[in-house]
Amino acid sequence: MAVSHVEVLVEEPSMEAALRELLPRLLGDITFEIYRFQCKDDLLKNLSDRLRAYQHWLPSDWRIIVVIDRDDDDCHELKQRLEKSALKARLRTRTSKKGRNYQLVNRLAIEELEAWYFGDWKAVRTAYPRVPSSIPEKAKYRNPDTISGGTWEAFEHLMQRVGYFRGGLRKIEAARTIAQHWKPEVNTSRSFQALRNVLIEIAT
Repeated sequence: MAVSHVEVLVEEPSMEAALRELLPRLLGDITFEIYRFQCKDDLLKNLSDRLRAYQHWLPSDWRIIVVIDRDDDDCHELKQRLEKSALKARLRTRTSKKGRNYQLVNRLAIEELEAWYFGDWKAVRTAYPRVPSSIPEKAKYRNPDTISGGTWEAFEHLMQRVGYFRGGLRKIEAARTIAQHWKPEVNTSRSFQALRNVLIEIAT
């Protein structure tokens, strides 16, 4: 059965802004809506109730995607927590259900949305031309999902060094501006690739 609609749950406004640019390109004619929580803790606190509500009416050709930052959490423990919330709500997850007969997919941004910027540095340079092209060649930034010390802090520091966001990173603005130039097929962040691949799967 072809999917007709996707419901996306995110923890904060910058992820929403980025996905509103990305999803139409990967989902094609499939409609979507993004629901933003106040923060990560708010999403985790209210997720079980939200998913139980979906369980009562979710059409068979709809899918739910939960996208959350890993931050400093253990990747496997956080993913397991998300999976348990879905299973308690009696929703079939992609992890627990073989094949494509699932209702919900959990995806982590590791460690934060900004890692996905490092995964497509050409998009960053298109949006903000003064940033150096050599950043992905440096050992610290070569693997976007293992940048230490906070991904958004690292990104903010690099931007401020060349005169952008001197008053602090404007996360929503950066997300919207950079995501407009993303080329999903080239992004080197493995957590981005995991989301991209499931969106392509849903759309085909």
